[in-house]
Amino acid sequence: MLHGPVFVDLLGTELTAADRQLLMHPATGGVILFTRNFASPQQLYRLIQAIHELRSPQLLVAVDQEGGRVQRFRNGFTRLPPAACFAQRCGGDLRAARHAARELGWLMAAELRAVGVDFSFAPVLDLNLGLSAVIGDRAFAESADSVGQLAGAWMLGAREAGMVSVGKHFPGHGGVTIDSHLALPVDERDLTTLTTHDLRPFARLIDNGLEGIMPAHVIYPSCDSKPAGFSRFWLQDILRGRLGFQGAIFSDDLSMGAAEYAGAYAGRARAALQAGCDAVLVCNNPDGALEVLQSLKDYHDPVAQSRMVRLHGRPSRTLEQLREDPRWHRAVELAGQLTAESNLTLNLDSPI
Repeated sequence: MLHGPVFVDLLGTELTAADRQLLMHPATGGVILFTRNFASPQQLYRLIQAIHELRSPQLLVAVDQEGGRVQRFRNGFTRLPPAACFAQRCGGDLRAARHAARELGWLMAAELRAVGVDFSFAPVLDLNLGLSAVIGDRAFAESADSVGQLAGAWMLGAREAGMVSVGKHFPGHGGVTIDSHLALPVDERDLTTLTTHDLRPFARLIDNGLEGIMPAHVIYPSCDSKPAGFSRFWLQDILRGRLGFQGAIFSDDLSMGAAEYAGAYAGRARAALQAGCDAVLVCNNPDGALEVLQSLKDYHDPVAQSRMVRLHGRPSRTLEQLREDPRWHRAVELAGQLTAESNLTLNLDSPI
């Protein structure tokens, strides 16, 4: 059974009969986990093993484990700082900040791979322009060059631990105030401005082998009338064409308020796939997920499937073995230093 184009979520910490039926649907390609699916690293390992045993090739398992406000798994995992901490806490020393980002990208990925998670939807490549509260300190910096360097270091660290990276939110969510979880933001900047600033971190990481990208539920009317995640202009002409991106494109969550632009759930999924997404996410709405799965039961895209296969995590060590590694101890100490004064609060089951 090949990878379908839909990522779904689960209700609890163990697979139910309904979960198994959902995951065996031919349109299902992966699972995104939330805090409600987590009790301990040991429980999480068993849950992911059960997911992986259902199908061949295995379903992909993903999570939002950026650090800071957006870290779904905490107890038993290292508390990670928000991305903005790297530049802020290193006093402008970009070399030290790159080292910290690389080590904590490795730490994040190594701990997740130890329990079987294939990848995290990270890093955030948006610029912190002081406008978007939902982005805020999830962004590495305001400068496109700094974001590109720090996110690139994070990606390299994750790759060293056997994990791919998914950059978000293309072509940039930092220039709007409205939260796309609630409504549809509009960014009035033109393509020249976006290319000069917001697109640069994406271009840099693409040139260095970025494996996945998630577009923003944001409209840029000077460029196209459709939100980026439903836009052939952004996904085909710019991302695939101008930037030469060859990896997987994931829609942002189709349950978000901004996604209502494309109608009912089935219509949202079709619009995203037709625009150029390889996979779509449907979170926190079981009825919506079922509607999407049924509408795509006969969907088949060999090129998209080939991209998805490349996202499986590489073989990894157990958590016990990982904790014997001096690099892990150094990275944990570094994470503690960076998070010491951070005030991290967020509804942990809110899809970001």
